[in-house]
Amino acid sequence: MSIPRSHRPSREWFLLILALAVVGGVTFPLWQLSGTGESRADLLARCTPERLSKLFLGPEQIACYVCAVWALLILQSRYREVLRQRQAFHYELLPTEEGARILPEDARPLARKVEHVTGRRPFMLANMIRLALGKYAISKSAPDVAEIIRNQADVESSRLVSTMGTVQYLAWAIPAIGFVGTVRGLAGAFGMAGAGKELEMTEFAKQASDQLKIAFDCTLVALLLSLILMYLVHTVQRAEEMLVVDAQEYCQEHLLLRLYDPASVSVSG
Repeated sequence: MSIPRSHRPSREWFLLILALAVVGGVTFPLWQLSGTGESRADLLARCTPERLSKLFLGPEQIACYVCAVWALLILQSRYREVLRQRQAFHYELLPTEEGARILPEDARPLARKVEHVTGRRPFMLANMIRLALGKYAISKSAPDVAEIIRNQADVESSRLVSTMGTVQYLAWAIPAIGFVGTVRGLAGAFGMAGAGKELEMTEFAKQASDQLKIAFDCTLVALLLSLILMYLVHTVQRAEEMLVVDAQEYCQEHLLLRLYDPASVSVSG
């Protein structure tokens, strides 16, 4: 059973398209008025296959690509796992009828039903429900069940954060590799200064310029990859966090609010 939303979605993609339309509508006419046909032609002339190959196919750039693809594959597998985990919300793990109550003697049969419905497959929601029902069968106390659900949610959140360590390292390593290329390019440019006396001025300027291009190309590619990767990391982390929150909300609606607590009944009586 899907959980009804408690808030309106922010429609981030629609707002992104709106932001692009506003910025493009303002800057494109200004760019046309300020730029000349010759400057745009020169820009296109500089984008030769040789220049693009040096920009995107340096050794540091290739190392950045390896880290980025590795991180993307990990993120893709984690996002697929989130989608798989969300399948558990569509199973009838708990009674959903209006006015249904869960008694302490119902806890064990419901736990066995959860295992049967899920086929003992690893589901975060099912594990949370099994632990809560097991606690309820022993303590017969709704507050104890609420504490178990809260603690298990904290455990799942900590597990998701800790297993994101490799991706976080790769997201940090990409700019670091780009900085290595920057240092290599700058070192080569400064090295040309020592050999400037033996080289002709034109040749010296060309070699120094090539080394500086290496430095800036590595930085550009690494930063662009880092920006893209960090957005995807944020997206996957948010999906995982919402999975834990929705699991807690499911347990709150279909388990905690339906528990029969003998202690509270005896106190009120």
